[in-house]
Amino acid sequence: MTGILHALSFFDEDDEPRRSPRPRRGAAVGDPSADQNTLLLRRGIAIGGLILLIVLLFIAVRSCASSRQENALKDYNREVSSIVRDSDTQVGAPFFELLGQAGDESPQDLQTNISGYRVQAEAHLKQARALDVPGEMEGAQQALLIALEFRRDGLGSIAERIRTALGDEGEAANDAIAEIAGQMQAFLASDVIYQARTAPLIKNALDDAEIGGQRIATTAFLPGIEWLSEQTVATQLGQQISAGNAANRGDPAPGLHGTGLEGVSIGDTTLQPDAPNRITAGSDTPIVVKFTNQGENDEFDVKVSLAVEGGDKPIKASRTVDTVARGQTAEASLTLGKAPPVGAAVTVKVTVAKVPGEEKTDNNTAEYDVLFTEG
Repeated sequence: MTGILHALSFFDEDDEPRRSPRPRRGAAVGDPSADQNTLLLRRGIAIGGLILLIVLLFIAVRSCASSRQENALKDYNREVSSIVRDSDTQVGAPFFELLGQAGDESPQDLQTNISGYRVQAEAHLKQARALDVPGEMEGAQQALLIALEFRRDGLGSIAERIRTALGDEGEAANDAIAEIAGQMQAFLASDVIYQARTAPLIKNALDDAEIGGQRIATTAFLPGIEWLSEQTVATQLGQQISAGNAANRGDPAPGLHGTGLEGVSIGDTTLQPDAPNRITAGSDTPIVVKFTNQGENDEFDVKVSLAVEGGDKPIKASRTVDTVARGQTAEASLTLGKAPPVGAAVTVKVTVAKVPGEEKTDNNTAEYDVLFTEG
């Protein structure tokens, strides 16, 4: 009986439900508050990353824009400097060198060459107009264009007047020389405008952008202020004028006026107008022109000019005699400044310029056939 009770007890214990073990507090399985915190944390990290990305993109864009602006300012300064240097070296320097050698060129060739420099000056102006100009450089750009326009226009005006300035007509030549000297003011103005406006404004823009290490070009198109003088221009062209010449451009004094050519001698030889003349002469051999004041008044600033024609290029010289009293004979001593062509027949043409009030001029000019030989 006892065994039967034990067996029933065994089966009764198996039928009772077993309790599951309690979950640990740390696991929090199925806790909704834990899931919400995780989500908020992840969102916070994502938003922070997005903000950081936006900041980095802003910094990168700003850096690129600043770099582009800096490069634009540098490029403008570099291109302006190049144009100004070319204007000085390719136009200004050779132009003034050409004027100093005017005696070696024919008036026609001189005019053609100066016109060529005017074309180059126009090209520099067009190049400047085509520049990509940053807003900070607009003032500098305006001044630059004005300076380059002065250079172009000055060269054009001189090209138009150079042949007259080298001519034999005294009054017309003097007027042309005065006008050429006036155009030197335009060249000076171009230098002043660039130095006083363009260069400082470029520097200010670079400084404001905190850009250092940049070289701003200077300019000196006009070699010196002495070129503003009519006398300097005349001397460089191989011509002669005097300070009192302008005062003598009014009405001449009453009575007859005029001069007459008496003769020309080279060294110890007097040239013959109707026969070949064989002369031994060099660049510094004096050529003496004698003429007489045949009028009834004293004459002032009488210009005597000489040209050797027939070689590769004409050789010219001139001199002004300050005063010739009435009835008196005067001499003008000239030198060619370069050796005449040797072994070739040339023509030496001598002219005593017409004085105010002179009507008869057929005895003011003479031509001589000359063969120059080596000494």
